[in-house]
Amino acid sequence: MNAFRILLTCVALSGSATAATYTVRAGDTISEVAQRYNLQPQKLMQMNGLNSTTLQIGQKLNVGGAAAPSKATASAPTKGTSYVRSAALRFLGIRYAHGGTNNWGMDCSGYTQAVYQSLGISLPRTAAAQYGSGRAVSRSNLQAGDLMFFNTMGRGVSHVAIYLGNGDFANANSYYGRTMIDNLSNPYWSSRYVGARRVL
Repeated sequence: MNAFRILLTCVALSGSATAATYTVRAGDTISEVAQRYNLQPQKLMQMNGLNSTTLQIGQKLNVGGAAAPSKATASAPTKGTSYVRSAALRFLGIRYAHGGTNNWGMDCSGYTQAVYQSLGISLPRTAAAQYGSGRAVSRSNLQAGDLMFFNTMGRGVSHVAIYLGNGDFANANSYYGRTMIDNLSNPYWSSRYVGARRVL
């Protein structure tokens, strides 16, 4: 009986030894932490029961049995951005509908919400609320998957889009009446740009 208890104790200790945790530091995002431990962002969120991509400094994340990352891995580009970019392209061509959130019609924040929802990530409903998600990134540091925000009505954030790279971004465009790709080189958008947030 004593030998059986010892065996159980050894099994329990070996199981806990393989579990790994990561303590969130300033500037960390879900996709950056996931990449370090070779996980998909939505998998990391599921493992930790997260409903939001917002992380708190000092928060401990379960990263499974992954080994500690090397410096090279930690600085590598995140895979999460390519997932978001692919998802954004899948939702192009849908008609614009104010208040719309599905394939029958979408407005700008309905579009960004649907794209991230397809990846298992929840965003607030409105552009203004989405502006409070994640962390701020500079215009010079934009990467595919970042949320971009614009003041199109003269009273703060009123439009949101998803950056695709090379100045391109995907959005639900009310003028053209569909979800489509635009570019920051267009003076209309460039002059109305407010900022960007990284939620992965």
